[in-house]
Amino acid sequence: MKTASLSMRLGLSVSVMGAALVVLLAALAYFALTHELDSLAKMNLDGKLKQIEHSLAEGITAYAITQQPHGLLDLVKGHDNLHLTIYAQEPDSKLLLNLGKKSLEPALANLPTGDTPSYQSWADAQGHNFLTASQVMRLSDGNLVNVQLSIDREVDEALLRAYLKSTLIALPLLLALIGMGAWWIVQRGLTPLRQFRQVALLTSTQDLSHRISVDKLPQELNALAHGINFMLHRLDGGVQQLSQFSDDLAHELRSPITNLMGKAQVTLSRERPPEEYKAVLACCTEELERVARIVSDMLFLAQVSHPASLVPFEKIALEDEAARVADLFSICAEEKQISLSISGAGRTFGDRLMVQRVISNLLSNAIRHSPAGAHISVLIEKHSETVSVSVANPGVGIPAQHIPHLFERFYRVDTNRSRADGGTGLGLAIVRSIMSLHQGTVDVSSQPGGLTVFRLIFPKVRTGAST
Repeated sequence: MKTASLSMRLGLSVSVMGAALVVLLAALAYFALTHELDSLAKMNLDGKLKQIEHSLAEGITAYAITQQPHGLLDLVKGHDNLHLTIYAQEPDSKLLLNLGKKSLEPALANLPTGDTPSYQSWADAQGHNFLTASQVMRLSDGNLVNVQLSIDREVDEALLRAYLKSTLIALPLLLALIGMGAWWIVQRGLTPLRQFRQVALLTSTQDLSHRISVDKLPQELNALAHGINFMLHRLDGGVQQLSQFSDDLAHELRSPITNLMGKAQVTLSRERPPEEYKAVLACCTEELERVARIVSDMLFLAQVSHPASLVPFEKIALEDEAARVADLFSICAEEKQISLSISGAGRTFGDRLMVQRVISNLLSNAIRHSPAGAHISVLIEKHSETVSVSVANPGVGIPAQHIPHLFERFYRVDTNRSRADGGTGLGLAIVRSIMSLHQGTVDVSSQPGGLTVFRLIFPKVRTGAST
């Protein structure tokens, strides 16, 4: 079964709710009109009863009511919907005056009377509704009479019937207008979603440049559009980075593979002495070792760049790890007559082997690019919220235009020299990935012909977390 569209669902929901509200308002208006008509009828009866009471108290006797009811006739004259009946009080309950036959209905025989008006609604044999007010009044001679004043509700009923008829005629039209209005409002409200759909249709791995315009979007969709645009931005950056990485990797692997193929083809082109074969194999082994280092570094980058690489960290002393790394490079430094020094102390949370790897990469680069007899210093400093490890070495320096790209994969300032030294171009990219995994950063400053300083910034171990 085909699922109804969102616009259809919303349109039907709004239409049903609107229809229910219209019916409810029509019912409320009917009951309010009925209540007001009842109140108006009672108010008219009360007004007439007061006039009758005043007339009876101004000198009208029981005899005058029967023989000379002109004053009372004037009160109800011209009101075809009013009916007046006056009875003498007990014991005889004699009928003194009857103006209008409806007041003699049996339904009013037992109507309670008192000093204040009491009301009775009733209907005659033809189904016409009436409202009767009954009250005991005192005549000028002191006698008591029971006055019953009835009002015909036929006009009120006609008004209610007219209201119901007009409501029943107008209701379908109103419901149709509500339905069309709801459909138009929903269609207009869902218009921004078409832009979302358009962007989704145009987006592919080949083209991630499309973005959703956030101008004039509703607040709810504005936040969603920003989220989708940010997601597309990250995907675009990831795809471009992956594409660039693939290109760089192909370029890096092409050279050693081409060298291996060339040397093998040249060697196999004719017979050669065993010593020459041995030299070629040794050269090929060096190239294969370089390829193995590239693959190893790539696997390590994939490990530290993937969320699954998050491992439990432990508290480590940076000065101890720096000392271990310096120990490993002591022989290499002595060969170039380079001296190493470590100063300062600081603690952070991290993976011990990864921290050693990041310091090792920086120290290896510093030794490789320092002149003979130079001094390389490793300085550990504590700050308010962080602790840093700085590796400083003298040398020719790094030109300013290269600094923003130093931590990109396979980027080299001096391509020929780096390859000759056996570098893979992934060392600083590994440094950045490890620091990102440790929620830290790495930066570099360099002066031409002066010091080049790489600084690792780790989160500091808080006092409450220390053991």
